[in-house]
Amino acid sequence: MLGLNTRESLRHVVAQVRREQPCVDLLLCTGDLSQDGSVASYEAFRQLTGEIAAPTRWLAGNHDEARLMAEVAPELVQSVTDVGRWRVVMLNSAVPGATHGLLAQDQLSILDDALATAGERYCLVCCHHQPVDVGCAWIAPIGLRNADQLLQRLRSHPQVKALLWGHIHQPWDERRDGLRLLATPSTCIQFAAGSEAFKVSEEQPGYRWLRLHADGRLETGVQRATDFTVQLDFDSPGY
Repeated sequence: MLGLNTRESLRHVVAQVRREQPCVDLLLCTGDLSQDGSVASYEAFRQLTGEIAAPTRWLAGNHDEARLMAEVAPELVQSVTDVGRWRVVMLNSAVPGATHGLLAQDQLSILDDALATAGERYCLVCCHHQPVDVGCAWIAPIGLRNADQLLQRLRSHPQVKALLWGHIHQPWDERRDGLRLLATPSTCIQFAAGSEAFKVSEEQPGYRWLRLHADGRLETGVQRATDFTVQLDFDSPGY
């Protein structure tokens, strides 16, 4: 993509995680795991991320083929995972053939059931598409179309501490009505923050780490693959 070898950038991000995070309880991959949606690409992604010794969960993004993801790794596309005092809920917001996101009724039902049965667990909810305006005009139309339905549900359940997504290829961290809203950088090309039209940044690829404490506190930050050199070729095929 724009001259950047995305498999190699992912390899460097995985190596960065292994250096910095010696004990990982759960690895969350929040969509656009592949560009061509092929079986070979998902097998390669699984092999590369498998170097991180942790249970893993996958979400489909707008570039993915959800059916093939489930065929390649059915155990990785589970919607609900409990880790200690926390419940992690993965919601598929991908719309076949479209760039924007939408949580279909079956996904909203998964969320309703997961929150209703969480008991005393705190909850982290994940999807692919952004549910809020992140200040990039060109990204706004390809966000989550029924974000209000999602946010209303989350606000009515105080045990939900955070909502995490991918899609925007840049970090995001804010609080609204007691809910932490988080996005992660991409493992390949980064989009420039605050851009009106499509624009990429020459920041390094990276990942977001999270510490989910037993008392409901959440600590998080973003780390970049410091040993990866970003060299973009704007005359090559783009996004």
